[in-house]
Parts: sequence; structure tokens; C-alpha cells
Amino acid sequence: MPDIHDGQLCERLPNATITGPQTLLFAASTGIIVTNLFAPQTLVGLIGPSLGGGAASVGLVAMVTLLGYAAGLFFLVPMADLAENRALILRMLVMAALAAGVAAFAPTIASLLIVLFVLGAACSAIQILVPIAASMAPPGEAGRVIGDVMSGLMIGILLARPLASLIADAWGWRAFYGLSATALVLLGCVLAFTLPDRRPEAKSSYGALLASLFGLLRDEPVLCRRALTAALAMAAFSLFWTAAALRLAEPPFSLGQRGIALFALVGAGGAVVTPLFGRAGDHGWTRSATIACHLVLIGAMALAAWAGSFLSGVSWQPLVLMGASAVLLDIGVTGDQTLGRRAVNLLRPEARGRLNGLFVGIFFIGGAIGSLLAGVAWTWGGWTCVCGIGGAFGLVALLVDWIGGPE
Repeated sequence: MPDIHDGQLCERLPNATITGPQTLLFAASTGIIVTNLFAPQTLVGLIGPSLGGGAASVGLVAMVTLLGYAAGLFFLVPMADLAENRALILRMLVMAALAAGVAAFAPTIASLLIVLFVLGAACSAIQILVPIAASMAPPGEAGRVIGDVMSGLMIGILLARPLASLIADAWGWRAFYGLSATALVLLGCVLAFTLPDRRPEAKSSYGALLASLFGLLRDEPVLCRRALTAALAMAAFSLFWTAAALRLAEPPFSLGQRGIALFALVGAGGAVVTPLFGRAGDHGWTRSATIACHLVLIGAMALAAWAGSFLSGVSWQPLVLMGASAVLLDIGVTGDQTLGRRAVNLLRPEARGRLNGLFVGIFFIGGAIGSLLAGVAWTWGGWTCVCGIGGAFGLVALLVDWIGGPE
């Protein structure tokens, strides 16, 4: 039977209340899968010379997996409202493992781009796992469960770049995809025996489900508002991390590939607070916590600009400041996404797959825009321009908070 809490109708799986080990499994699963989406950003410098690709084609490597993921969110995730979820997830993991395995042996840039697009689309299984976890949450604790699962997702995002860099430095970029394929196969085997069945009640056709996406955007202002602020926060996140490698390679930091990889580990500390934001939502503090996240994001960009203004002197001082800005940025972004995902998952239980697909698809579009702007901003005005644009994204998010009012 459905449960009523937080003023919303929340679907729960019959006789399935999530346990601590199950929550950990969901978090680990999303973390493992999501590494495939962000690893290419740190591997492009090795993939290009290896496959003889030009600058333009190599740049696509960092984008195509995210584009495939967005396609999966809009065209595969909605099937979670139509097909049995456990079987759908397992099929998508098989597709992801095959694509990663083929990527490890791709002979040309063109072939690699194709399989990375497929890999990205299959990784959208993440957005079917999260709603299952939410539907298993005890009454009034959906925010806590989503926050715990999201911590695994964000740790995966933040560790993807350093992990890929370290693996590629030791064994080459193809080894990353070989290891990823192996991890996805093992994960599929574990989930095959642990995931509960989830059979949606929707009886409409696949075409009707896709057509309903526009209706959901029109009829759910909370979805639009939360997806917009998430897109703005993700744009700032991608902008920072895409340009950070360029700034850290220059004085006074002068970090090499391994140094930049280790720096990226610092940001993972921001994911520790993710469950706290989920609990804040459960206590009715969604709006105030969201505003705090956006203020932290703006402060992080200001601190990063200050750290990047050092051109000489003792390198550890600006490095500490830059590390602190990375942690603060990740706290702001993960908090916004956790609160937004909680709000979206409480809207319509019968449309949970489509709602998650729209929410995440929109904020990944923001991430893609941030990545594209990073190169332009760096060329135009350097690190200061990068941080200024990132801060502007935070200011626009605050404006959305003010206009939107309480939820």
C-alpha cells in the first residue's frame, strides 16, 4: 500500500523496507557505474595520441559519454515506469559492460565515440536504482535514504578523474575500460541476487510515456525549479573541474598528472555531508538548506579565484586554499542535488522514473554547458574568468530560490 508523508503520496515496495547493507549496496552501485561518465575527461590527453585523433575529435571524447547518458535519461529511464525494474537494470548493466569492453579495444576515435555513447546511455541505470531505493525507504525517511545513496554517487563522480588518471598512468587508458567492464559484470551478478522486483503500475505505451515528459515539465513547477538550480550548480561544478587541471599545471602549483589526480581526491571530502542534506529535507528545511548550498557555491568560487591569483611564493598556501574551495564547491553542488532529488521523488510515485530522468537529464545538460564554457572562459580571461562565471551560476540559482518561494 502507498504511504502518505510530507504531504505527498509515496509509493513503497510491498514488504520491502531498505536495510543498512542494502543502502550501502545501492550507494556503491551508483558510484561504480558513474565513474564511466567522468573518467574520459582526464583520459583525453592519452586517447588522442594513441588513436591519432585531432584536437576537435579528441574533445568529443569528453562529451560523448555525457551525451549518451542524457539520451539514456530521456529514452531508457522512462521505461522504469513501464517495465519490471530489476530486469531492466540488469539488461542495461550487460550493455554497459559490453560497451566498456569494446572501448578497451577500440581501434579508432570514431569507433570509440560510438561505444562511449552506448556506454553513457547504459549508465543511466543509475536513475532507476535511486528511485527503487527511495521506494523502499520507511515513511518520512526518503530524504535520508536518497542522501545516503547520493553520497555513493557523488564519491564516484569525484573519484572518477583521479582513479582513471592513476590507472592510465600505470597501465594505459585502455586498462581503465577493461577494469570497468569487469567491475560492471561483477556488479550485475551481485544485483541479480539482491535487487527486489519492482513492477510499475503504468499501463500506457512507451510512446505515450515519452510524450508525457512535456506534460510533467508543464505541470510540476517543483520539478522545473529543482532541475534548473541543479543544472546551474552542475554547470559551476563542471566549469571548475574542467579548468582546474589547466590552472594547477601552472605556477605556483606546477602539478603533474599524478599531482592533479591526488588534488581531485580532496574534493571527495564534500560528499561526506550529502546524507545531512537528505535529513534536512526530511525535517522540512529544504528551502533554507538549498539557499545555504548556493551561498556556499558562490563562496567556493570566490575562494578559488583568490587561490588562483597567486603567481609565485610558497605553493602550499594557494594549494590549501584551492583545495578548500574544491571541498566547499562539492558540498554546495551535492547538497543542491540531494535536496532536489528528494523533492522530485516525492511528486508522483507512478511517474518516478520519468521524473528522475527529466531531473538528471536537465542538470547534466547544465554540466555539459559548464564543460563547454570552461575552454572559452579560460582562453578569454583565464582562471579569474572561470571563477566569475561559476559564481554567476550560483547567483542565478539564488535568484531562482527567491522567485520560487517555499516548496
